[in-house]
Amino acid sequence: MKKSILVDMDETIVNNRFPTFLEEFLKKVDYTKLKSFNRQDLIKGRETEFKKKYKFNNLYKNEEGSFIEPLNDCIKVLKRLNEKYEVFIVTSYKWKEDIFDAANNLKNKYEYLENYFPFLNSNNFIFIDDKTLIHFDIGIDDNPRNLVNCDLKLLMTERRNKIISDEELKKQNIVRVNDWNEIYNLLR
Repeated sequence: MKKSILVDMDETIVNNRFPTFLEEFLKKVDYTKLKSFNRQDLIKGRETEFKKKYKFNNLYKNEEGSFIEPLNDCIKVLKRLNEKYEVFIVTSYKWKEDIFDAANNLKNKYEYLENYFPFLNSNNFIFIDDKTLIHFDIGIDDNPRNLVNCDLKLLMTERRNKIISDEELKKQNIVRVNDWNEIYNLLR
């Protein structure tokens, strides 16, 4: 039986457009004020205004309407890993306090995955808010709390998790990875 891999979508497979929308809306984004992994917290009190402007924008398509490219080497590495492991894309489609329409976001995520990852079994696309409800042998995510129920925990470096010290990661048995080639070298 193949080992299972949880692969997060946002900031692990693709850098979506949400940060662009935040910067456009706020004019200047101060990530030092962010005390959680929820970037939506930066617009606290202005959610309705934000939603009116961005609700139906696709986070996974650029302004011209084509899909945003996945992170470097992501497709190549996932193709290789898919030969050896049971790969699951596990992603949340709901936004804290429903900033975006959940059904629309789920559809956009699914279409993105089908476009770039047709070699993956679409039955292995899991749309769930709490990733810790399922156990995986290996987890690849940018949020350490989503790796709790994984045996091998790989944390993809992202702006919001850079503040976590190597010592703290070691306590949680988490290995920091910076790109998909590094992931491949660890798992091959």
